[in-house]
Amino acid sequence: MLGLPRSTQVNRRVAKEKLYQNAALAPQTREMIKDQIDSVFWRNKLADSTMAISAGETVAEIQIFEIQLRQRELDKRVLPAIAKAIPYKILFILVFGDEAQVWIEASGTFYNTDWQPLGGFMLKFDGLNLDAVYENLARQISGGRLGTDGDIEKAVDRDKQRQKLERDIAALGKRLLREKQFNKQVELNGELKRLKKELEELQ
Repeated sequence: MLGLPRSTQVNRRVAKEKLYQNAALAPQTREMIKDQIDSVFWRNKLADSTMAISAGETVAEIQIFEIQLRQRELDKRVLPAIAKAIPYKILFILVFGDEAQVWIEASGTFYNTDWQPLGGFMLKFDGLNLDAVYENLARQISGGRLGTDGDIEKAVDRDKQRQKLERDIAALGKRLLREKQFNKQVELNGELKRLKKELEELQ
């Protein structure tokens, strides 16, 4: 699906119980994994032992897991729980029917692509080491939200600030539309302009 070297292929089915047997998960999260996931396949292992690339300082291996879903949406708590149970970086490919979606974690935040036809992904596995490969994957999957260069942690923090400002602007805009008092409208409009200016400075 991703055009990776044959040497990286694992193609091993993983029992769902293996994903959380060593993790302290809430019973509800375990039930979500059982109910929402049909099957899990360990598709690839990217490491200095499987391809011509060196390990990074923080990323020794990148595992690629394909998760076949029983429904089109997966509860947002499931992937963080799985990632916490496995001591390596993971690229998740969610599959439902003839569509797929890719997820990745960067500095504690998960990013994902839109749903696309199977085989429609054009990810580049570029980098001098696995740190760089993983960082570049996160930037691609984020859809531009993390930029193309610079410190990835700062990029994630900046994206979080941007998302918060966007939510605040949307909420304030609704308040402004409902407000009847002129003086209050002026006050809210001033605050709205301030938030929009902050957002522009983050772009």
